[in-house]
Amino acid sequence: MLSKRITGAALAAALVLGGTTAATAETAAEFYKGKTLKIVFGFGVGGTYGKYSQILAQYLAPYTGAEKVITQSMPGAGGIKATNFMYNVAKPDGLTMFMPPDTIVISELLRPKAVKYKSNDFQWLGTAVQSNSIIVLRADSGIQKVDDLKTKQVIMGSTGKGSQTFLMPSLVNGVLGAKFKIVSGYKGSRKAQLAMEQNEVQGVALTWLSWKSAKEKWFTDGFAKPVVQIGVTKEQDLPNVPMLADLVTGENKQIVNFMATMGPLGRGLTVPKGTPQDRVDFLRAAFAKTVADPNFIVNAEKRKLRVKAATGLELQKIVNDSLKVSDETVKRAQALIFGKSS
Repeated sequence: MLSKRITGAALAAALVLGGTTAATAETAAEFYKGKTLKIVFGFGVGGTYGKYSQILAQYLAPYTGAEKVITQSMPGAGGIKATNFMYNVAKPDGLTMFMPPDTIVISELLRPKAVKYKSNDFQWLGTAVQSNSIIVLRADSGIQKVDDLKTKQVIMGSTGKGSQTFLMPSLVNGVLGAKFKIVSGYKGSRKAQLAMEQNEVQGVALTWLSWKSAKEKWFTDGFAKPVVQIGVTKEQDLPNVPMLADLVTGENKQIVNFMATMGPLGRGLTVPKGTPQDRVDFLRAAFAKTVADPNFIVNAEKRKLRVKAATGLELQKIVNDSLKVSDETVKRAQALIFGKSS
């Protein structure tokens, strides 16, 4: 009889405790209400990563119920420093979001010794824009057409081996036999563009978004010109600028197509592995509302930023599919870009 009484009492206590838990369980909306959120990005504040982080912070806050969303710049190694930090150090509580570099998957595959993360472990919330990488040169560089790159050395500015400012000129060197000389160490795209303006370097590889946002007059005034673009489809503004994929064949074409996957991934937001799923879902919904907000779109255009959004699930699929590239393609890309496995 005593055993039955204890069992019954324990069951009653469990039911009461369970009912209390269910009644007081905190929803994601309740969790975010009044909180301070943060967006970390791995580049300088003056570039498009900084600009998109700032405008997303401004418009995302109301849709999350947060008191405010702040931004933090963590430049270094073309975004790899910040990516490693977010993967290994940042708390997966849903309060710290990350804007990964568009080369996040490429760096993971091509530079496994430098990266300390797994791209597909990040939970992608969505992206505000997709843009091709464009190699732009000063008009007085002596390059009139793509074939000229094979006979004349051009100095290119770079923010680090993990960024497109290094990867794309190196790729063109490897698949076309161009003679780009790459000078690394510039702290962000604006510094690299300034070096180009001062003729320290003759060119930089950045997204067309970055070029139009910061230096649109260079193209209308004839100071600079786009030479080649790397992406999935041509930029509407650049119908006469050749796609690198159209200039190569065979194994080189496979490599170029793999490298082109960076286009959809830049200027998006993620949260670290382990973030509670209800918070991931809540942030994805808030992000989708933000990039569809007419005021957000108008304000972005005023800042010379484009909005061409994709959902978190769409980006998650792109990342997962990109990681399926064959080992042979990866090894060949490493050899072409870095001269050996990295």
